[in-house]
Amino acid sequence: MNIIYQKLHLEIRHLNKIRVADVLQITEHSIQSQESCAEEELVQTFIQKLLIHNYRARYIKTEVNNKKDQTNQRGSDSSEDESDIFDDVLKNNDSSQSERIHPMDVQMAVFHCADSFLKQLLVTKLSQCQYALPLLVPDPVTQQIEFPLWTFRQINKSWKIKNNFNEISQTQPIYKAKTPMVSFFRFVSVSSSKSQMMNSLINEKHNTFFHRNCPGSSRTRVLMDGVVEIAWFCPSGKNTDKFTDCVAFCNLHGDAGDHEKQLQILTEMASVNVIVLPQLQRNDRTATIVQSLYRNRKPLIFLFTEDKSALTEMKKGKFKIGLKDRNQSEVSEELRRVVNDCLTESSSTFRLEDVSKHSDIRVDEEDDDDCRRGREAAQQMMRLLEKKDLTEIKESVLPHQGKLWHQWCQKNKELHRPRADEIEMDISRKQTDIKEIRQQQHESDISEFMKLFIKEMNSHDEHKMFFIKWLIILLDEYISADLSDLYQKYDEKWSMVLKLKEDHHKSEQLKVQQTELERISEDLQAAAFGLEHIMREIGQIYESCSSVKKNKKDLQFDFSSLPSLAAEMMISGFPLELMDGDAAHVPVVWISAVLDELIKKLGDQRVFVLSVLGLQSSGKSTMLNAMFGLQFAVSAGRCTRGAFMQLVKVSDEMKTQMNFDYILVVDTEGLRALELAGRSTRGHDNELATFVVGLANLTLINIFGETPSDMQDILQIVVQAFMRMKKVKLNPSCVFVHQNVSDITAGEKNMEGRRRLQETLDKMTNLAAEEEGYDAECFSDVIKFDVHNDVKYFAQLWEGSPPMAPPNPNYCENIQQLKETIMSQASKSHGMMLKDLKDCIKDLWEALLNERFVFSFRNSLEISAYRKLETKYSKWSWSLHSAMTEIENKLHNKIENKAIHEVDETDLHTELKKTSDKVEKSMSEYFEKDKDKDILIQWKTSFEIKIKELRENIVRETNRKLNEILHQRDLKKKIDAQRKYQENILFEKSKELALKIKDKDDEETLKKEFDLFWEQSVKKIIRDTPPIKGIDIMRDVREILRDIYESIPVDHWRESSEGINIFTVSSFSNYVNLKRSTKPGIKEVVKDACRTVRKTFGYDKTLSPAEETQIRSLVNDVVQQTDIMIQSFNISKMGYNISYIKKLTDYIKARVTEHQEGSVNYAFKIEFIMDLGLSICLRSNKMITFQHRLYREANDPEMYVERKREEHYSIFHKYCHGATSASIFSEIICQKLKEPIEQSVYKETARDLTDEIKSNCESLNGNRSNLEKHILRTLAGQEDFNKYMNYIHNPRDHFKSFIRDEVSRYITDKFTVSVLPKMKKNIEILQKKIVKAAHESTEHVHVNSGDFGLWLESFTQKLSDVLIFSEKDLSGVKHDDVDDFNLLQEVLRQELHAIMSEINRRFDTKTFDEKLDLRFRPDELLIDHFCQCCWVQCPFCKAICTNTIENHNGDHSVPFHRNIGLNGWFYRGTTYLAINICTSSVASDGSFHPNDSDDTVLWREYRTAGGVYADWSITPDLSELPYWKWFVCRFQKDLEKYYSKTFEESGKIPDEWKKYSKQEAIESLDKKHFIEQMK
Repeated sequence: MNIIYQKLHLEIRHLNKIRVADVLQITEHSIQSQESCAEEELVQTFIQKLLIHNYRARYIKTEVNNKKDQTNQRGSDSSEDESDIFDDVLKNNDSSQSERIHPMDVQMAVFHCADSFLKQLLVTKLSQCQYALPLLVPDPVTQQIEFPLWTFRQINKSWKIKNNFNEISQTQPIYKAKTPMVSFFRFVSVSSSKSQMMNSLINEKHNTFFHRNCPGSSRTRVLMDGVVEIAWFCPSGKNTDKFTDCVAFCNLHGDAGDHEKQLQILTEMASVNVIVLPQLQRNDRTATIVQSLYRNRKPLIFLFTEDKSALTEMKKGKFKIGLKDRNQSEVSEELRRVVNDCLTESSSTFRLEDVSKHSDIRVDEEDDDDCRRGREAAQQMMRLLEKKDLTEIKESVLPHQGKLWHQWCQKNKELHRPRADEIEMDISRKQTDIKEIRQQQHESDISEFMKLFIKEMNSHDEHKMFFIKWLIILLDEYISADLSDLYQKYDEKWSMVLKLKEDHHKSEQLKVQQTELERISEDLQAAAFGLEHIMREIGQIYESCSSVKKNKKDLQFDFSSLPSLAAEMMISGFPLELMDGDAAHVPVVWISAVLDELIKKLGDQRVFVLSVLGLQSSGKSTMLNAMFGLQFAVSAGRCTRGAFMQLVKVSDEMKTQMNFDYILVVDTEGLRALELAGRSTRGHDNELATFVVGLANLTLINIFGETPSDMQDILQIVVQAFMRMKKVKLNPSCVFVHQNVSDITAGEKNMEGRRRLQETLDKMTNLAAEEEGYDAECFSDVIKFDVHNDVKYFAQLWEGSPPMAPPNPNYCENIQQLKETIMSQASKSHGMMLKDLKDCIKDLWEALLNERFVFSFRNSLEISAYRKLETKYSKWSWSLHSAMTEIENKLHNKIENKAIHEVDETDLHTELKKTSDKVEKSMSEYFEKDKDKDILIQWKTSFEIKIKELRENIVRETNRKLNEILHQRDLKKKIDAQRKYQENILFEKSKELALKIKDKDDEETLKKEFDLFWEQSVKKIIRDTPPIKGIDIMRDVREILRDIYESIPVDHWRESSEGINIFTVSSFSNYVNLKRSTKPGIKEVVKDACRTVRKTFGYDKTLSPAEETQIRSLVNDVVQQTDIMIQSFNISKMGYNISYIKKLTDYIKARVTEHQEGSVNYAFKIEFIMDLGLSICLRSNKMITFQHRLYREANDPEMYVERKREEHYSIFHKYCHGATSASIFSEIICQKLKEPIEQSVYKETARDLTDEIKSNCESLNGNRSNLEKHILRTLAGQEDFNKYMNYIHNPRDHFKSFIRDEVSRYITDKFTVSVLPKMKKNIEILQKKIVKAAHESTEHVHVNSGDFGLWLESFTQKLSDVLIFSEKDLSGVKHDDVDDFNLLQEVLRQELHAIMSEINRRFDTKTFDEKLDLRFRPDELLIDHFCQCCWVQCPFCKAICTNTIENHNGDHSVPFHRNIGLNGWFYRGTTYLAINICTSSVASDGSFHPNDSDDTVLWREYRTAGGVYADWSITPDLSELPYWKWFVCRFQKDLEKYYSKTFEESGKIPDEWKKYSKQEAIESLDKKHFIEQMK
């Protein structure tokens, strides 16, 4: 025995049992078809063949034996002359035979080394292969006999018996079936095979019992002696049946005399005993046993192998048959006849369960504590079902999945499929109904049955798996009898209906019978009760609790723990219901929660989804079960309803080849299911097919039969499903499986079949294309399909006629070949992550709920990948912007220092190359290595182009700005030179004065002398240089506009002066005149007539919402462009000029004229241009005035010189006290450096701060969607209607304002802890750079024996990158006497420290804001980053497109739309504001009038309106959107006043909207943002 275990590599497994999970995982071995293998692979090969129902599992050849056989056959070659036939023949040469492992030893070794669940699985598979099963098994070590009752628990047998010309069908769990039993045993060795003889009784074409003449048999076997095997003959109800009823046959292996206990059990329980022995001898050791059996009343048949006599009845019930030299068929017939006669006379029956009543044997179920406890727990539950009507049981025990759940599903479908006349009020009512149904569901009591189940499943005991298995077994047993009766009634009624259909005169009878058939069908549906229904109930308990957000009162555990139970079951290998077949609905909340738990337990694993589609009872589940060893229901009474999913693990060795961790197999209900006969199934079938095809990476299309009519039933549905996938950019693949093909070996027939399939597919493609509005002529236009490789032909499932036929080995080989094909295709796929699978399920189902799948589908995987790509793009663009800002800053300093005199784009590209290369590398790696690379590839080229364009734009814009600075430097060259000259002259004159009076020590005298000198000098400077005056922007604007528009009424000027702001007006109707049509067409006449009617009723001056949007877009764009113009004026450096206002007004006028000359139905009044100009200038007034003040402070001679007074006095004072030229000059340099240092430190601090804000500020640390969420939260907190209107109508402006406020708040809040430390750090860095530059310049002068000029040249050059400071800043200051450079350096270092301390001391939020150049402010840098995106607004509700790329490719889109009344939309011919929400309207058949035209466009076909409507993708969405519903209710009066319309009649606000609180509205933003981030 140990040798066998060693050969089979089972030494360790004998102790550490093999589990189901070990054999079901996908391994390299499991996907290879093997007819022979090495001995160490026998176990794997046997199990894998058995799992696919291949009865040849017992006939595996061993490769090593074949080689030895060949070696032994060859022997030692010798010449013909030396050979001796007698020696060769008589030579004992059987070593190969002795070494071969007996096939039954392989089976029993696996049996002994398997755990309880694997034993049960293997025995079930043996039964399906029509093999005999182990009934009594001696322990190979202790020889204690075990009865493995547990292994029989999942086996059902079906048979038919004839009774008075009627066929009675029976399906029973085999352990419960009461049948006669015939036992066979032998004494001593016999020449004939007992097992072979038994096979001839049961099925002469199949070796039910393995015998000595079977392929692979050997003379030695170790583990079979004493084993009793059992098999059943099941009649088919035909005249050819060998026995008329189900009969059990037991076979005791080995000499019965050596196995007394087994013999005792068999002879006691058998109806007939059959003894095989050579001949009867009185003194034989078996004589006593034989005599005892002979005297017993039970029928006894002797088979004598050494006797030639025919059948002889020795006395009543006692027979003998001789076997020697007799025809085997004749003997078999005699034996069959006599067994039949004996069974007719005998009334005794055998029941498998009763074997356990025998003493001195071990019953596996009783011996295993976990199994026993699991059974007790399951039995406790089953006792609660006693005496209940099976058709009513689900209603009382599983109330959550009954009427309420079905009502909820129906309401949910109605909600997603609004009628044409439905308005938002109806939608809200349905949403309320749905909530109420959930509330009722939540209030339903949990049955004691379910409480017990949940309690057991929440226990941490080891018996949990046994409990589930027992529950399945006991439930099957509980319903089997009643289901059998119901199916019998259904068959009879169906036959009657078919007969009546042929008789056209009995239509009334037909209706009655059809009604009765429908009732039986409903009873069948009600009677189906299994684990799937229990899990469905848990799912509905969870969904109801999740909906009302609280636990049920009678639930002992928190409802959030329920998905964990289902996840554990999936991991353990149980299928989970994906689509409820009774309600035809996917419980998305439940499925999502289970998948979330699965991710927690396994990690976010990658799965390959394999689904199957086909007609009912076409063998889909059987095929999947055989292929992967799964547990999908396959019996005739348990056809799959809906869809189920089950995980199949991929072994670690295979993960490297397959790129995924699990295969998720999805089994589906049959299309055109018989239970739905008489009902419309097309819609349901389309839903199911579209759902599973969209979900799967590969779909198996199962076709049963060979005729085109068989195929047409399914192919149109399938083709339509694939067509839909193509239209929504999903790319699944398919394999057609042609089952039940009579002769799959005929190549010509296969080619003909393929041709016919191709023709049918092409025909169905044409039909589906018409229905779907798709351009396709053949199936290959829809999906990549190769008719030669993607069509598999399957042999018939059974080898013969059921119920006794075994599975066809050719079918099993076809299964193996299909598995290889699937794995081959799977290896080329990346599957999907579990998280993505969850989104995919939700997306597909949401789209299907909206009926119009293609129109409604949102690909979350694609959206998610694009969102992440956008985020990456944001980082890449920020890297380029940030790098270029640093380059710009450095070059700006050099320009101001006159170190460079020209800048071109080539130089900028060179400077940016390092960062650009890093970005390109990062981009390339992202597209090549990201897990979504297959999805991302479609955008790779466009984003590479975008990055290139961005780089070009950044370089171009920086070049423009730097050249503008160069130009402006040259323009103010004279002013700067004059200012510096005047300042330096003051230095020289104050030095001369100091030298004159340096002997005077009186401080007061020195001060008076300096003050007198200063006043005289300043007067001279003011006299020579005129002062720069203050400005009044608004006065200049009015003067320019008044000159242009003299005809404007005085009243309007007065109104404008009082502060008209065109950005806040609710309507532009007062600013336009509507045009009359100049075309003579009928349509135009009708339009003019309509306009006349509107004029009569006071609507003639009303612009449509679309026209209002057009004008507002024009205003916003003009504002953007004028902002850019104002920045380009660089007023802080160049000063203000009234010509700037003229440029602005000319630009505004040109844009307005261009707009109204386009295809619009209105012309602007002059007041519009005037008010737009005033509003823009008023908006920029503060900024322009502030910039001009900075310019004035820096350039007005009096103000500038006065600011320098203290510096000059300090130098004057030092001169008076005899300071050296070197120390004086050091102070002069430090005074000159003070302002550049301040600017440099401010800029560096601003750059550092910008990066920090972008990382740490909650509202600015994400993407644009995150920013918008915080904007909406802030608006809700402020409850300021005007700000809301600014956000809705001027979103870009509002975003900019919000960013400025956030940055200002951050700087204020973090000033001490963050801004000041950054400031100090940058001061220290700059101080070190200046000191280092001074030191190196001093060394340079010493080395080169230079003068101060050389020192100054070196010093300024070294600082030209970091400071705006050059030699020119000291022009006019004499420095001939400066010769002590070490002193100069030391004094500079000391003075520098004082200056830095002063800058640090003066630094606060106000100076930071005022001193910092506008271009380098953190808020402006962040505005530039966040606002370089798409700002196109939805033409209906004004929601902003969320694409982060300006001028992006493809449609505009936004995850959540809002009420269109916020944009001023109203119901035509009324003054009622609309309450429609875009995403619910586009799901309906309602209509709207685009651009206030008389054209009517269906909402669901909104794109056909053209223009801006065609550029938007709006997918139907029935989300609640609490935020905007709260807003409408909170600001109802304000909105009505703003638009001069009301929310009444058809625009009445639903009461349900008024229930939302502000808190709920704000919380919904977090949920919305979370959902968007998940996408």
